[in-house]
Amino acid sequence: MRKSLVYFVLAMLLGLSLSSHNVLAEDKYLAAFAGLKGKIDIAGCTVHIPVMKEAAKRIMMYNPDIRITIVGGGSGVGMQKVGEGLVDIANTDRPLSAEERAKYGLKSYAFAIDGVAVAVHPSNPVKNLSAKQVQEIYAGKIRSWSAVGGKNSPIHLYSLDEASGTRAVFWKKLLKKGSISDSAKIVSSNEAMKAAISRDENSIGYLSIGNIDQSIAPVEIDGIYPSRKNAQIGLYRVVRKLYMNTKGEPGKLVKAFIDYILSPEGAKSIEEYGFIPINTIDKKCGCEVF
Repeated sequence: MRKSLVYFVLAMLLGLSLSSHNVLAEDKYLAAFAGLKGKIDIAGCTVHIPVMKEAAKRIMMYNPDIRITIVGGGSGVGMQKVGEGLVDIANTDRPLSAEERAKYGLKSYAFAIDGVAVAVHPSNPVKNLSAKQVQEIYAGKIRSWSAVGGKNSPIHLYSLDEASGTRAVFWKKLLKKGSISDSAKIVSSNEAMKAAISRDENSIGYLSIGNIDQSIAPVEIDGIYPSRKNAQIGLYRVVRKLYMNTKGEPGKLVKAFIDYILSPEGAKSIEEYGFIPINTIDKKCGCEVF
């Protein structure tokens, strides 16, 4: 009986020790927010939103004197807002152009790598396409799934609007700057793209690898599956960096937020939501990252 009691006390102490260790480990990265007050407004690419929300939740729980707001709108909208001083951070899934840097004086912080995947409805038997087939489908040259091994059904094209960084990467890296048919239905975000594909049995679209779930079916491109692992080791090459952008040097509070996203604690959230932390990709990926 005494031995059991001793084991119970030891287990309790060990549990408390482990719990304290976890709190202290997280506090180490949140400590930069101690004593700070103010608000951070973030806008732009919708792909980033889950990572930003997770960080904001932790930071505001740690320090209630800090308020963080996060909205979408697309990369172009985010950059315009931060350039005009309407928000503190613009999230983008493409790099800044020389014109944008010159016009707004923006500074970029890459924090993750993401892939852009082609996807279809789960009921579609077509699960592998060549890059050339994707280009011809989006140009409107291939209009029936039967031409690529599928059912005798019309192909319903979906694309993102021109403000989307995801569209820019897809257009440059997979379509090789080829045309997108006017018949394509335009959706506003990666989440909207996923919803559209999941509802339409004849659909084809493209979206962030981080947005893939069981409601849609990713398509292999030239035999390469668009997984996070394949993107990380350079096999899957339709990839891009994700950025936070500020107008000039950030203030203390905004800098603390950026540093937190770039910390090991932030990297856990980046991986949790299907992306690759920037510090793990630069050494391993042999591909050109847009």
